[in-house]
Amino acid sequence: MKAGSPRVLLVVGGGIAAYKSCELVRLIRKGGGQVTCVVTDGGHQFVTPMALAALSENQVYTSLWDLKNEAEMGHIQLSREADLVVVCPATADMLAKMAAGIADDLATTLILATDKPVMAVPAMNVRMWEHGATQRNVAWLKQAGVTVLDPDEGAMACGEFGPGRLPEPEFIWASIAGALGMDVELPERPVAVPQAAPIEDAQDEPEEAPPSVNELAAEALEPEEDYREPPARSGLGSLLSAIIPRSTPKRAPADFEKDFALPPAEEEFASDEQVFEDAEPVDAGEALPAEEETAGEPDLSNPLFAKKGSAASAPPTDPEAMNHTVITGAGKAMPEPVAFKDASGGDTMSAPIALDPEATLSADPLAGQPEFDADPDHRPLYGRHVLVTAGPTWEPIDPVRYLANRSSGRQGFAIAAMAAAAGARVTLISGPVHLPTPVGVDRIDVESADEMAAKVKQMLPADVAFMVAAVADWRTKDRSNQKMKKRGSAPPALMLTENPDILTQVAASRKRPKLLVGFAAETENVIENATTKRKRKGADWIVANDVSGDVMGGDNNQIHIVTSGEVESFDTMPKMDVARELVARAADALVDMDAND
Repeated sequence: MKAGSPRVLLVVGGGIAAYKSCELVRLIRKGGGQVTCVVTDGGHQFVTPMALAALSENQVYTSLWDLKNEAEMGHIQLSREADLVVVCPATADMLAKMAAGIADDLATTLILATDKPVMAVPAMNVRMWEHGATQRNVAWLKQAGVTVLDPDEGAMACGEFGPGRLPEPEFIWASIAGALGMDVELPERPVAVPQAAPIEDAQDEPEEAPPSVNELAAEALEPEEDYREPPARSGLGSLLSAIIPRSTPKRAPADFEKDFALPPAEEEFASDEQVFEDAEPVDAGEALPAEEETAGEPDLSNPLFAKKGSAASAPPTDPEAMNHTVITGAGKAMPEPVAFKDASGGDTMSAPIALDPEATLSADPLAGQPEFDADPDHRPLYGRHVLVTAGPTWEPIDPVRYLANRSSGRQGFAIAAMAAAAGARVTLISGPVHLPTPVGVDRIDVESADEMAAKVKQMLPADVAFMVAAVADWRTKDRSNQKMKKRGSAPPALMLTENPDILTQVAASRKRPKLLVGFAAETENVIENATTKRKRKGADWIVANDVSGDVMGGDNNQIHIVTSGEVESFDTMPKMDVARELVARAADALVDMDAND
């Protein structure tokens, strides 16, 4: 084993998911790391120390009362030798002890004694995970600097469904590698689908069959209380009598055929009026004799008939569709089309009707947005969702004072504007800045890092995320509800606590964007620090810049794009040009990713 290999101290808790620790040990060894295992009393019930010793090729520690090891303060030595302490699985009992600082066995003692980073991987029943006490313990551990991974959601060994499953060993190893600064691709976390619950047989009463179509129709046509149903009739006569009033004379089918028969092409109508012969009324149910012809004058007072000349229609607009004549005071004539006049008074009837008279939308559908490319039809991010964070965060001390930084938000706003110009649906989550919202961008204003983290989580998923905001690393642990007053010459003591790492949370999310771009504002060793940050945060790209000058609040920027394979540096240029370069490269990267899927 190489002397420089990262060393992991793995604490195996007592849960059914402990069997996955064996696969995790194998993955760490395969990735080039060394593993030393500590098994709790509960962990003995699910996995044996012999199996872990064979996989790790190291001694497995189980007891705080080992005379040989504790004579040399073994628990202190174990906590100091490791580069990272990983508790997997971390049961609700283990999380509670860690949060309360209880040290009653070897595992909890070395966790309390270590000065190295600690990562906890929870695994428990869904009700235990969602309990207020467990969530409070997790929050306390995160405030103390412990990295707590989110459990997976799925079916439990107890038969319930929800969050609480131990993540797959591949994902845990990728998180460990990221914490150790190793370059390992973070796999996608599977999304579990709850199984449909079995249908129990009803014992009290049989399940009613769904109503038939006829029953539904009868219910829909059921009369209201004020309506009196007419006497029921059978046959075609009842239907006709319900539609046509009894005052309308009945006509034989031959008369209808005669009325609607088309005349020969060479003949013209003798007059515009039709002559109807009288006919005796016939009951609806009585059959009409075939040899007897009946006709009658229609009752034009009936609401089903329109009086001659009273019908109206839309004015004709298409000359080619006018194949009829109208009666005017001078006789029959072709209808005159409605003429459309332009601004100069000319007739535009022969030209197509423009729905956009100013022709601005047809010339540029995204008029007013920043120009992305010479061709207005070229929108490489059309149909994509781009998430952008921008600006600083304000961490309140009291109602008057707050912790902040010099970020102006201009670079993030430029990226949001350029992504919208590229055709994307853009969500911009901005800290407190005084900048206008870019055209075509959905803007959400926040103030603190906690608010920004919550909104980012709410707006996922996205195809691309540009995490440009300068999020404050610290906030006051206890915010004063009243303005803090001077107490003599001594300044007030501010207790600080760490803010959530939004970039790391997005990288570990089950809704992780296809392309995750972080930003690093550095004052020294810009490329080296950015390279380390990319591995530690789990981002695809890190855009680094030197902010020791007037970059914050200025109009220009000089960036270095750090990826897994190379570092690309650019000359100083306006921030809008920087945004254009980043959006163009992001669009190309998405095309490559889609081709590889």
